[in-house]
Amino acid sequence: MGDTYKTIEQPAEGLFKDKGSKFLAYAYPFTDEEELKTRIAELKDLHPKARHHCWAYRLTPDRSIFRANDDGEPSGSAGKPILNTLLSNDVTNILVVVVRYFGGTLLGVPGLINAYKAATQEALNAAEVVEKQVKQKYALRFDYLQMNDVMRVMKEEPVTILKQEFDNQCLIEFTIRLSLSESVAGRLQKIEDIELESIGVI
Repeated sequence: MGDTYKTIEQPAEGLFKDKGSKFLAYAYPFTDEEELKTRIAELKDLHPKARHHCWAYRLTPDRSIFRANDDGEPSGSAGKPILNTLLSNDVTNILVVVVRYFGGTLLGVPGLINAYKAATQEALNAAEVVEKQVKQKYALRFDYLQMNDVMRVMKEEPVTILKQEFDNQCLIEFTIRLSLSESVAGRLQKIEDIELESIGVI
């Protein structure tokens, strides 16, 4: 897995028309699969007369989670072209829903594949694609007596502290760029009586 990934930070829209049918593509920043139902419901309220609400998404910096749905279109003619467009643009943490209004003329499977692909690309063209760093997240537990040694590493390395609790037993949750994570973890593990737990990448 690389050290960076591409995504969008703001929603964007695209439109493609063919033989009277309209394909409206909506692209959203997307990090939680629980959001899917909400987004689909919003678009069904916005477009109650549309025939289909087809979608695809990709999740996680390593792009390992993805799903697609044809919503009643012929199998492989809608969700997959949307997903393939996300793949070819190498974007992740993104959801695209394409709303179709039927224009009275059947487009056939090749026509549908082209339309869903083109609408998705239009939304991506309208979006601002940004590059983000892949970060490793850690939980660090240590005794209060180790505070100075731990905080020296925290100050000297480019870490982002997400949470800290200082008591007899202390906790710091932090992120560090993936490419630097091994060297920072190595420094921390040289301190006696600490517990360093990896919580995955974000």
